Amino acid sequence: MKNYLVTGGAGFIGSCLIRRLLKNGHKVTTIDNLTTGFKSNVPRNTNFIRGNCGDPKIYKKIANVKFDAIFHIAGQSSGEISFDDPVYDINANTTSTILLLKYALKSGCKRFIFASTMSVYGSKPDKPVKEISSTVPESFYGNSKLASENYLKIYQKYGIKYTSLRLFNVYGPGQNMKNLKQGMVSIYLSQMINDGKIHVKGSHLRYRDFIYIDDVIHYFTECLRNKKSIGKTINIGTGKKTYVYQIIKILTSLHKKKISVKYSGSTQGDINGIYADVKLKEKIFGKHTLTKLSDGLLRMYKNSIAVD
Repeated sequence: MKNYLVTGGAGFIGSCLIRRLLKNGHKVTTIDNLTTGFKSNVPRNTNFIRGNCGDPKIYKKIANVKFDAIFHIAGQSSGEISFDDPVYDINANTTSTILLLKYALKSGCKRFIFASTMSVYGSKPDKPVKEISSTVPESFYGNSKLASENYLKIYQKYGIKYTSLRLFNVYGPGQNMKNLKQGMVSIYLSQMINDGKIHVKGSHLRYRDFIYIDDVIHYFTECLRNKKSIGKTINIGTGKKTYVYQIIKILTSLHKKKISVKYSGSTQGDINGIYADVKLKEKIFGKHTLTKLSDGLLRMYKNSIAVD
């Protein structure tokens, strides 16, 4: 049995990761300030600490704890919201990473797995984006995550064995459908179920790489056993380009009621399209059968209807 620290355990990805770690027989502590997460999301048998990872004082509560690895999932994860308060974005994303790295060194925890984002790339030509591609973020969020990646590289010199996973569009049951500024699929699904209409900000020809939550958790946990992932920055996506209109078509086909769809406006800092080159991911982790988009959306839709 191992002992892990997972930040952001009251959120979508963090809570799913904790459930997987607990299922595998491990102990888990989580830190979450409940800004966007919910206490009810934190799985039972988790040591929950309410607090901000960007606050140095919070680490006094785990000063004498020895963790086998740290998963840093917490942070402000909306490009749109990052324009509202860039200072908070830096504190939630970059400052928290620095403080966690300092804590890791002081406590002797060498393994550090970081949730980064596709937003570090910015706009790219219509082809799969590689990890070696240029990074020119177009949001404060993307910049704060990229800065965190660079701090990881510096701390590697002092013995931190990091892996940075650049997550593409993660979706699935349990995503916060009350937050209409984060998560393309959850936003459209929430509008469809609650309002009977969908408002898409931007063109129907925008495209993304949608990856199901269970597949994302698979790669996070694989980092624990796979030494080839140490010191690497890895795209976590499907490698498939999906247009916005295709997502809308699948979602509306699942719903029995007639849904109106409106395309207008735009989102600050948004990009037209991006999808992952996954060759490095497959080279490091090997082949993994990914959840089909239609199957994942069906599961998410059924779960949302049940909860609603």
